[in-house]
Amino acid sequence: MNPPDNASANTPLVRSDSHLTLHYRISLALNGADVISTFGDRPATLTLGLGQMAEPLEQRLLGMSEGQSAVFDLAAEEGFGPRNPALLQRVSRSMLEANGAPDATYHPGDLLDFAAPDGGRFAGVVKEVDDTGALLDFNHPLAGQPIRFEVSILGVL
Repeated sequence: MNPPDNASANTPLVRSDSHLTLHYRISLALNGADVISTFGDRPATLTLGLGQMAEPLEQRLLGMSEGQSAVFDLAAEEGFGPRNPALLQRVSRSMLEANGAPDATYHPGDLLDFAAPDGGRFAGVVKEVDDTGALLDFNHPLAGQPIRFEVSILGVL
């Protein structure tokens, strides 16, 4: 982890409930490929603590100040966690039909959205499909991968 730079004593500090305007990039540590980047586009706005950004990434922002930039290298366990084999689940054809379009065709790599019992939503990536159903991976797509998190804080409220 590289320490934040450009700190100023007279600018607001990022707190756990701050409203932020920022540029950020998440890239794969192994090959540098960008997963998401707002640099070169409109900056992102978010409120910390509402789940708009992964909690481990939000934690890296705490204490930074407006105008500050930093780069954080996170091991897989620090970013989106390790892959959990229990999150590979087989679902029936009837479950697919109940959560998708009737007679839909699914292919490996498709992202499917499911209703959770608590009224929320969760998503899984299709790994295999056969006549009886599909094998889905409910792990976060970045789980098990080291990442680089680059951030530039533009505004703190």
